[in-house]
Amino acid sequence: MFRTPLTLFRILAIAEAVSWTLLIAGLILRATADLPIAVSIGGGIHGFVFLAYGATAVLVALNQRWGVGPAAIAVVSAVIPYATVPTEIWLHRTGRLRGAWRLDETPDPRDRRPLDRLLRFFLRRPAILGLVLVLVVALVFVVLLIAGPPGGKG
Repeated sequence: MFRTPLTLFRILAIAEAVSWTLLIAGLILRATADLPIAVSIGGGIHGFVFLAYGATAVLVALNQRWGVGPAAIAVVSAVIPYATVPTEIWLHRTGRLRGAWRLDETPDPRDRRPLDRLLRFFLRRPAILGLVLVLVVALVFVVLLIAGPPGGKG
């Protein structure tokens, strides 16, 4: 399913946009129908997908060897409603999502860096990579749930 960085990034970019819709719908339902649970549900889904998209953006940025600028734009685009989709389009059109996962070392000296070795280790073991990413995202999600929303629940 995620045979290329493009497919993984595109799916998460679209999922992030959909999660914005769920959050906004929840806010509307809370304001118009006095259903605060709608924000809890939509916000929870959005929060988890937001974190998953951020992790995906970092993973793809490392694999594709983006500079700090494109990587930061990809991550920050999740903060702006629906911005992940135009960001994905821009990254695709500029060739930044072209190519495969870097599973093997090449003559490129960057391939000998510890971070690149670690990346290849996990990319060769997609089940382990997926499990680690889900666990990290879930852990961050739980910590943020315990910490509560910005500004408190008041």
